[in-house]
Amino acid sequence: MTFENKQLTCLNCQRDFLFTVGEQEFFALKQLINVPKRCPDCRAAVKARREGRTPPTMYEVTCEACGQQAQVAFKPTGKSPVYCTGCFHTKRQKPEVPQASEGM
Repeated sequence: MTFENKQLTCLNCQRDFLFTVGEQEFFALKQLINVPKRCPDCRAAVKARREGRTPPTMYEVTCEACGQQAQVAFKPTGKSPVYCTGCFHTKRQKPEVPQASEGM
């Protein structure tokens, strides 16, 4: 089965969010049949309320790989690249292999 990124609308905040290929593969692996109804931020807030915690502070960032706006639960320092969820999962699945230097 092939997957494509899907644009969905959050049930709570009405914002559009991306249901990425990586997330769809995870859902298929876990045999989950329903697509998410809430964006990642609203899902985190619901989970936090259920567990009696306050939701984390989210920070707006621009994805280093695709240039799309994303939100992360940590304050970026600028020392490392920051990726959206889709690009982060793609980078994790395909680790970069260091090139052997010439002259060895």
